[in-house]
Amino acid sequence: MSEEETRRPAEHPGDVVAQAEESPASAEQVPQEEPRTRTAQFVRDLLSGGWLVTVLAIVVALLLSGILIAAADTRVQETAGYLFARPMDFVGAVWDAVSQAYAALFRGSVFDYQAETFTRAIRPLTETLVFSVPLIFTGLGIAIAFRAGMFNIGGQGQIIVGAILGGWIGFSLELPVVLHVILAVLGAVLGGAIWAGIAGVLKARTGANEVIVTIMLNNIAVYLIGWVLTQPAFQQSGSALPRSPNVRDTALYPLLLGEGFRLHFGFILVILVTAAVWWLVERSTFGFELRAVGANAEAARTAGVSVAKVTILALVIAGGLSGLGGSAQVLGTEQILTAGVAASYGFDAITVALLGRATPWGTFAAGLLFGALKAGGFLMQSTTQTPIDIILVVQSVIVLLIAAPPLVRAIFRLPAPDRSRGKSTVLAAKEASA
Repeated sequence: MSEEETRRPAEHPGDVVAQAEESPASAEQVPQEEPRTRTAQFVRDLLSGGWLVTVLAIVVALLLSGILIAAADTRVQETAGYLFARPMDFVGAVWDAVSQAYAALFRGSVFDYQAETFTRAIRPLTETLVFSVPLIFTGLGIAIAFRAGMFNIGGQGQIIVGAILGGWIGFSLELPVVLHVILAVLGAVLGGAIWAGIAGVLKARTGANEVIVTIMLNNIAVYLIGWVLTQPAFQQSGSALPRSPNVRDTALYPLLLGEGFRLHFGFILVILVTAAVWWLVERSTFGFELRAVGANAEAARTAGVSVAKVTILALVIAGGLSGLGGSAQVLGTEQILTAGVAASYGFDAITVALLGRATPWGTFAAGLLFGALKAGGFLMQSTTQTPIDIILVVQSVIVLLIAAPPLVRAIFRLPAPDRSRGKSTVLAAKEASA
């Protein structure tokens, strides 16, 4: 092989993703199918699309959860005792249990049509948006790592460290209002980026498994915030509870709808950040390298991409995004630093990123859905005595089905994706980059 042929892969980095996705068989070896009409092809593409699998996975999860809701209802259990004597009593009890539970879920997350005032009626929607902000921020960070071929389990720890640094800047410094909130937010980003960067450096330099490292960093962060809250600089004067002083008003995210709502500027910021992450992943040079490493690290290295640099930067950016999730908690929703500031957002965000298929806008939509489930679950539990664990079942079943698209397609008899069309798309991209 000549020296020119040896250098050729480095001259065409656009071949990297195509080489990773293209099957060993050449285009000439693919059996040619009979041409389809445009209508038939459109219907097939519609039924085999990934978005439809996602929607159907949510539907199946709600149906299965409805069964559990009915099974836990005392009236349903009572009527089941004389099912064959009066079956309609059983059917009516099942319908009442499931419909009332899901109606409460809707009222608690979207619009409370039983509220006496319009303000109270729309408050559930604002609560959904509030809960979704840290989920989306952290989910975007996890999605970035997914696109680079890494599994970032450390969102929980990155939220905590980001909240520690951002919260400290928020309650300890006296600064003008605009400057103060900007520095506090940047501090939260820096804290999360440093915490995730530890895992990035260890993976890039030593080959350490990022899953194990980020899990251990989560544990360290949990104990770190417990220790930090015992230090005088982080203790609230006059309180024996492990909590910090309140964040100064100058460092808080501004409220969007006034004092009657908790919705803050973090929701506007998460929209802007989602758009920025989309551009970074889909349109920038670094985004191309990120996707190339995620598709095939060895091919990317052969093409001249620095895999170590991409690995470190991907996790640093992921940690910074998770740190923004911590800022939403300590500078927006909670306005104080406590040991439970991260709640379970770091782990829920993994589900959000999976449901969003590691795409920025998909993660945004999934975060809204899970924010709605979280906000509506409280009212569903209080008004219908439905166990809050049902919400966890919904989330888990959705992830299970998203991880197994063939199962969803088998349930609904959907066609499989057209591999020949996917191949032609890959070949076209390869020719365009050459």
